[in-house]
Amino acid sequence: MTTNRLTLDRTVRRFTRAAAGALLAGLVLGAAPAHGAEPTTDLPAFDFSACPTVDELPAGADPGTWRCEVMHATGHLRMGAIDEPLTEPMKITFAEGRVDGEFRQVFGEMTAAPIRVGGTPLTLTPRYGGYSDFLSDDTRRGEFDIKFAISAPHGLLTRPSSGCSVGSDEDAVHLVLKDTHPTRVISRNPLVVTFAAQDSEFAAPGTSGCGPLSRALNRALGLPSAAGTNAFGMDVTVAIRPYA
Repeated sequence: MTTNRLTLDRTVRRFTRAAAGALLAGLVLGAAPAHGAEPTTDLPAFDFSACPTVDELPAGADPGTWRCEVMHATGHLRMGAIDEPLTEPMKITFAEGRVDGEFRQVFGEMTAAPIRVGGTPLTLTPRYGGYSDFLSDDTRRGEFDIKFAISAPHGLLTRPSSGCSVGSDEDAVHLVLKDTHPTRVISRNPLVVTFAAQDSEFAAPGTSGCGPLSRALNRALGLPSAAGTNAFGMDVTVAIRPYA
């Protein structure tokens, strides 16, 4: 298993609050839907194929107590000069559970469609930045590192889009998401919940890996951008499936 698929030890040290664990356990065990939240046939299609395999779970993990979650998130990104809706869902897959009573996560996969930056030929594609922690507590919904691969048509970028990005694994956009709407169960079979969250306090780094175009790209995108001037809001739907 590669090291970037395991949540860092700081997750285990910081977020093992009993209340949060009880909330998530209640969801998995089939908490009653909120009023008006009966199972619906209008659920999106959730793809569990990117779930970490049982062999990729941490040593000592009991698959009978672990679950895989597939998260779909749309919303709005305001970062520097960028102010764009996210109409196509980011899809994030990960596994959660406990080992010897300690909460653990294993990241699976993130996919997202390019975001067109209005008034420019550029697109930004959200990508996993190397760290995630989706265990909620009474101060935040979760934390997530993200970077944005930059692309442009007609070979305008001198480096492949995989190397030119806003942020990097070493200096990613670090989101600390806080609830704007609480969790609501919309289906029990399959188990699906929704919530909304936002970070309006993160700082955004400049571009990375873009060669001689970095300065021009930073000007066009208004980067770097100080904390308090950016916002990433997400409307989230999550499907949950036990391993056993």
